[in-house]
Amino acid sequence: MEFASRCVVLVDPYSTGAMLAPELDLRGYGVIALWTKECGENRWHLPKAAEGFPEKFLAEVDEQDTLAETAFVLRKAAGEEPLAMICGGETGVKLADALSEHMGLRGNTTTGGMANRRDKQVQQDAVRDFGLRSVRSVCGRAWQEVKDFAETEVLPMIVKPVESAGSDGVKLCHSLAEVEEHFQLLMTSQRKCGAQGAAVLLQEYLKGTEYIVDHVSRDGVHKTTMVWVYDRRPANGAGFVCFGQQCVLPDSPVAQQLIAYTRGCLDALRITNGATHTEVMMTETGPCLVEVNSRCHGAAGSWMPLARAMAGYTQVDACVDAFLDAKAFNGLPDVPPAFRASGQVSMLVSYHDGQVEATQFQKVRELQSVVFLEENLHAGHRVEKTIDLFSLVGMCVLVHSDPAVLASDLACIRQMEHDGSLFVLAN
Repeated sequence: MEFASRCVVLVDPYSTGAMLAPELDLRGYGVIALWTKECGENRWHLPKAAEGFPEKFLAEVDEQDTLAETAFVLRKAAGEEPLAMICGGETGVKLADALSEHMGLRGNTTTGGMANRRDKQVQQDAVRDFGLRSVRSVCGRAWQEVKDFAETEVLPMIVKPVESAGSDGVKLCHSLAEVEEHFQLLMTSQRKCGAQGAAVLLQEYLKGTEYIVDHVSRDGVHKTTMVWVYDRRPANGAGFVCFGQQCVLPDSPVAQQLIAYTRGCLDALRITNGATHTEVMMTETGPCLVEVNSRCHGAAGSWMPLARAMAGYTQVDACVDAFLDAKAFNGLPDVPPAFRASGQVSMLVSYHDGQVEATQFQKVRELQSVVFLEENLHAGHRVEKTIDLFSLVGMCVLVHSDPAVLASDLACIRQMEHDGSLFVLAN
């Protein structure tokens, strides 16, 4: 068996995490995939854009019962000490932190209460203790542990898993009965990106506009790779379906406020290395943390062509720099430079369900401003109504110099969604 002379471990490299693999391969690194016990069906969610993978993985290794055993099988697969360990997907955060610390690799400490920085209650407590605005919340595994908060907090109220991603299991509840019902549902069901039996979080409903602030960090130096604003709306009975996202000018007053606040959150959570994807609500009293995800921006990397067109680089490139190329990291700007183009990411939403006989995504691909299309739906599969990121039927990137062309193409996409003309259903 041949071993790579320079080997990097990706922990749960699904969604955008899989896009780290071709970037590492391009730079001459061998890549090992380490799959956690929590990963579940996410293991198979590798975007087509991750060219050459999973076939080019040097090895695929499963998490063992202890850190020492997992480190042993990794070293055996690599034939040497890995150069770096990078978290790919949300389910890999805990193991990436703990194992990189165990193996003496660059990463984020688990000390000071950060053994599970995925825990959204841990995040809110740390941010509050750091002197920053945090959300009112309570966390518990039994209804009696959260009942007093539920009875006194103003409705509506957010109920969600303490560990999740992609709006998985998140619900805006308008009555106390609805709060208790969703709490019990979450405690008895397995979410896509959360551990079985993990606690449930009740939070105040933050009113405002939700933003994403993406960073890469090395030795505690944080660099902003992009600020985005979500287009979230109610659809199909769900309150927070993501229809798309747009880039925010980094020198705008709102971006400057968001960046300063987010970097404070990263310091509060003792995040010093790697990529982070932070969701922040801009309320009438200022920014307030929704959650910090210690990995690259998700959505299967669909946003990468837009980020590259706008700024000339992406968070994925910069993440590899943060771990493996100090000179390149130091050369990155503190915030993205002046944008080179205009555009946005549009998610493709389904308002219909049934068995798919054929897809018609070519209609989207032929639009003038569409430069990238990721298809999540194929003939022979069943389509469901979109309620979260996991049930989107696709994602596309629109880039054009003329805003009127962008607006026209986007209106065409929204009409196709309502008509159900993105696919043909069996009778």
